[in-house]
Amino acid sequence: MTFNDDVSLDTSQVSDQRGGFGGIPGGGFTVGGGGLGVVGLILYLIFNGLSGGTGTTTQDPGSSGNGAVSAQELAQECRTGADANRRDDCRIVGYANSIQNYWTRAFQQSDRTYRPATLVLFSGGVRTGCGNATSAVGPFYCPTDRRVYIDLGFFNELRTKFGARGGPFAQAYVVAHEYGHHVQNLLGATQRAEQLGNQGQNSGSVRLELQADCYAGVWANNAERTTDAQGRALLDISDQDISNGLDAAAAVGDDRIQEKAQGRVDPESWTHGSAEQRQTWFREGYSSGNPASCNTFSGSV
Repeated sequence: MTFNDDVSLDTSQVSDQRGGFGGIPGGGFTVGGGGLGVVGLILYLIFNGLSGGTGTTTQDPGSSGNGAVSAQELAQECRTGADANRRDDCRIVGYANSIQNYWTRAFQQSDRTYRPATLVLFSGGVRTGCGNATSAVGPFYCPTDRRVYIDLGFFNELRTKFGARGGPFAQAYVVAHEYGHHVQNLLGATQRAEQLGNQGQNSGSVRLELQADCYAGVWANNAERTTDAQGRALLDISDQDISNGLDAAAAVGDDRIQEKAQGRVDPESWTHGSAEQRQTWFREGYSSGNPASCNTFSGSV
């Protein structure tokens, strides 16, 4: 997949806190306030990143994989789709732009108002409305401050630790998944999940994660048709791109992670869903292109 070289990137949607800009390299993870209810659900909501709250970053604090830049420099480095095609951080900016452009229009079609969420790039650790987090958490969404947090080192871990093929669309899947959590927060699904528990095959947490996978698929279906003032941002999403997205979804299934970590699978402790479930719901969203098809809160998943 590629970006239209001439499309403009909107870096105002991204806060660059790498290399000490608001980060807490080496800091611990603490649960913050926010009135989210049951302690278990609070932990789940904060640890809802794709890594399942396990692992450590493979990068040194301050490294972006392509050379960290300050918040002031991000707008200079990431101006166009051509920049997104050559740099990971600019590519993430482009994904955030495309994803939020799609959801803005989808909400409008349902007579709702989409409230944009800032994507925070960090390295090592970061302060959030949900508490302090290290890169070990993986990408995550904080419902309290309505921000998406990503350490770019996770994309390397997705390949080296979780065994995914990686690639640009695997990155897009991760970003779209986390923004799916933001959509859920705006629509009230996050609160609904609290009533269904935070562990187990049919728990609220699993249903929430699978719905975010489905929303990622919905965006993927619409990405090439999503336009802004400069026209289409994303071009040429291929079957191989979608395959890489499905591969990434499977790599972070609870069963795959548990098998690697402990040599056995315990469905009663699942919080994200199995590899097969994650692929199934991504496919559902991608096939339909319709958020209404992502009702993971009805029946079994």
